[in-house]
Order: sequence, then structure tokens, then C-alpha cells
Amino acid sequence: MASLAMGSTWVRIMVLTELRPPLFLPGLASKTSLSIRRRNLSVSASAVTGPSGGEVRVRFAPSPTGNLHVGGARTALFNYLFARSQGGKFVLRIEDTDLERSTRKSEEAMLNDLSWLGLDWDEGPGVGGEYGPYRQSERNSMYKEYAAKLLESGTVYRCFCSNEELEQMKETAKRLQLPPVYTGKWGTASDKEVQEELAKGTPYTYRFRVPKDGILKITDLIRGEVSWNLDTLGDFVIMRSNGQPVYNFCVTVDDATMRISHVIRAEEHLPNTLRQALIYKALGFPMPSFAHVSLILAPDRSKLSKRHGATSVGQFREMGYLPQAMVNYLALLGWGDGTENEFFTIDQLVEKFSINRVNKSGAIFDGTKFRWMNGQHLRALPPEELISIFGDRWKSTGILLESDGAFVKGATELLKDAIDLVSDAEKALQNLLSYPLHSTLVSDECKPVVQDKLSEVAASLISAYESGELNQALEEGHAGWQKWVKSFGKSSKRKGKSLFMPIRVLLTGKLHGPDMGGSIILIHKAGTCGAISPQAGFITLDERFKMLKEVDWESLPQVEEPLQSPAGVPS
Repeated sequence: MASLAMGSTWVRIMVLTELRPPLFLPGLASKTSLSIRRRNLSVSASAVTGPSGGEVRVRFAPSPTGNLHVGGARTALFNYLFARSQGGKFVLRIEDTDLERSTRKSEEAMLNDLSWLGLDWDEGPGVGGEYGPYRQSERNSMYKEYAAKLLESGTVYRCFCSNEELEQMKETAKRLQLPPVYTGKWGTASDKEVQEELAKGTPYTYRFRVPKDGILKITDLIRGEVSWNLDTLGDFVIMRSNGQPVYNFCVTVDDATMRISHVIRAEEHLPNTLRQALIYKALGFPMPSFAHVSLILAPDRSKLSKRHGATSVGQFREMGYLPQAMVNYLALLGWGDGTENEFFTIDQLVEKFSINRVNKSGAIFDGTKFRWMNGQHLRALPPEELISIFGDRWKSTGILLESDGAFVKGATELLKDAIDLVSDAEKALQNLLSYPLHSTLVSDECKPVVQDKLSEVAASLISAYESGELNQALEEGHAGWQKWVKSFGKSSKRKGKSLFMPIRVLLTGKLHGPDMGGSIILIHKAGTCGAISPQAGFITLDERFKMLKEVDWESLPQVEEPLQSPAGVPS
């Protein structure tokens, strides 16, 4: 028995301490109080920053009914960071009670995605642990045991209402503009009525008996105080007529028996807390601390979904994103360390993470920023690792015949600044090896370059190539190239943009690109190293100069002569 104060009135109620499970830890309980007044009942759960004298234990509990969404990945990350920052345990639990939609294939994909992100779990599938099994489908006997205890205590009752009766209740509530709460008779039925239905074999569910008046309050670690009126809930089902437990009942029993100290999850689960808190109290379980993380929103501030493009970890992985970049970006969706720094390794995130700095407002998923951040992480890799990544990509896509060597090293160094995704490496190298001279020459953007006597520069370049001096300079690398360009500029009486832009267009076939000298040296090397695949579409220097000789310069836009004004008329 427990005595609970209500102002000047005292009422004694049974708190069901005999139902407290053997795993109950005195130090794990949140500051939870229950008070009953003649007209009102108030349950308040005050979440604490950490269990007194207990280990921090958090869990990520996905349903294997699809791919791991970025929202789920961020929830897993926040749980992981909180556990690691507090020296606690990160538990992975599979909530597969939806037997029709749950698949092992989906579960395996989720586990692979979490491992790819580096979010290794301390307990769960493939790892085991003291509080398993870690799949809900393997814990049915435990749910039935606790449901039976609630039935015995009177907190739960059998409900024999048919689906037709329940639908009629919903329609009546809708017509009267009332909350869709259960109004059937089985909460107050006599033992005789119950036994008669059992004798007939009538299917039944287990319904939790909810107080008719009162307010339930929790102090969420992110959102502060949150409250619900109990009269909007009604008696809810915890076990279906087929013997399968309902989500909220499973979650409460699992979290309690796995000794979860902090429940960090998406805000869409906030309404579930009402039912779960009542079940915790009825079973005498200690309440964990709750923290409900905001949703991830699309740029239009709607909920991020497939219509906005890629939304799953697997999709981003296939697109060439790095796991460390995804971890970094997801951490910043609703959290920050209070500085302007945005670049973090996972170890730095563990060191700096605090649940108190998680924002309760929705976070916008900015695909452009995510791509930029991936580029930052890509270029921060050790040079050898980056060369290996790009080399493997170029060989696997059929551009190169080999994945390492001098050409791969040079191409990586030249092109890396323009590559934000690993998949971009393919296009970057193909662009370097291509020679779209004709389309560039006839473009509007190239018109000023053509009109700046580009044909004369072309003739000089052809002469330098045929004499062998350009090839000799390219063989000497950057020093030889720079020396030759300086000499070429003097002989053609050009410098700066009027020198470099014509050379770029004539030798690369483009107006823009990476460092011009590096590009032309690499193009020269591509023609001699034997690393380029015949399917790469590479145009060698020899072929480029043949094309230059065939250009019909007169057909291109020339400088227009100014109109002559009649005598005496100002132009």
C-alpha cells in the first residue's frame, strides 16, 4: 500500500508493488507521482538527466518493414552518441510484431546500414546480450505473462466487442464530435457475463482500464513539460484477439525489462507516451526519461518523404556518400555544439554531444549542404585512401584499365576539388578526357574568345605541336609547361586571360575546368600511359590537333565591323 497526499485529504490506494518485476532497480526510477482528487487524477513523470546510481542504457528499435530512413538513422545516431558520451550501452531491438510487413531482408538491410554508419550496438541481433531476445517476435511469452498479471489485478479486462460494435462507437463519437474513446460495456461487465462469452468461445481482446478523469504530465528532456487529458484516451487494447500484443504494450515491457534508462525517439511517438506511462505505472516499472526528437523536414517544411528524392541510408550510400559525412550531417539536423563549427568526426561528436543542445523545432534536410559536406569529408581523407577510392571507381566503370599508378594519382590530385560524391569522379574524368571543341566554338559564351583572333592562336599552337616543342614541354611536367607558356605568350604578344583562355579552349575543348596546365599535362600522360580504356571516349592530343586543322574558322562568328556614319553625322 502507498499513501499519497491530496492537499488536505488523504487517500490510500494499491500501487501493485507485488507486480514489480525482478529486474526493478530502485535507482532507475524517474521522479513519478500519482495523486487522486475527488474530481481529478494527475499522473506526472519528471524525466531526470540520468538515473541515480544506474547505468545509462538507450535503445534504437526499428521496424523491419522497409529501408532505414534518414530520420530513423538520426534517431539511432542520437541514441548512440548519448550512450557513448555517458559511458552507457546502446541496444538494438527489432520491433517485428507487424508480421505481415516485417521481413528478414529488410532487417538485414537495416543492420548493414547501421554498421556502415559505424553505429555499432552493444546488445542486439548478432551480438546477443543479457536481456535478450532482441526481436519482439521472440518475446511473446513475456508479453502474455505481463498481460496476465494486469488482468489478474483488474487493470486490464477482457473485451468481447465485435468489429461492427467498435465501428458503431466510432461513428457515434464522430457524429457527436466527441473523442473516439471506447464506450462498450465490458469494462463494467460482471463475472457471469464474461464467463458466458468465454464458454461460447467468443474472441476477445485485452483492454487497459484508463482513469476517466485527470491529466498525465511528463517532463521531456527536449520539449519540457508535456501533458494530456486522460478523458481523451479511453480504454485501449494491449492484446489482440489473435493473441498478438499491441505496439505500446510491447515497447513498455521491452524497455522496462531491458532496463532502458532513456527513451530517445522521434516526436511522432510522443502521443504513445500517454499509454506507455500508464502501463509502466500499472506494472510497477520504473519510468525512463523521455526525449522526443523533432521531425526532419523537406525544404518546403513538409515531412521529408520519397517525393523529395532520396530519403534512405541505402540510397545515399549507392549515390556515393561517405558514412562519416552522413553521420556528421545527420548530427547537425537539430543539434549543435554552440559554435560555428560544422565539421565533426564521430569521435568528436561523442565528446561534444549533449541532449540538452538538441533543438525541439523541425530540422530542414538540405541536399545541397549535405553534398557539400560529403565533399569536405572526401577531401579530408588521407591521399592514399582517396586515390584508391577514385581508382577503383574509374576502373569499375570502365574508364581505366588499372586502378592505381601515376595517372590515377595525378587525376585524383587534379580533379578532387570538383568532386563531392564518389560517383562524381566518373563524370569528372570523362569530362577531362573528352574534347567537345566544335560545340564550344559555336556557343555564345565562346564568341568573344573566337573573335579575339583565336584562329591565329590555333595556327601558332599547331606549329608548336608539329615542331615537337609542346610535346617536349609536356614531358618535363609543370616546370616545362610553365616555361613554354611564358615563351608562347611573348611570341604571340598575349598574356593573362587573352593568353590562357584561347589555349584552354584549343587544347581541352572547353571554356572551364580544373587547372589548365595540370589538365593538359594529364591529357598528354593519358595518351602515353596505357591506362585509358578504349571505351572511355578519350581524344588524344594527336587527334585534337587533327581536329584543329580541320576547323573552318571563317564559318564562325567574326568581329563585326562598325557601321560607317555619313559625313557630318556623329556615330
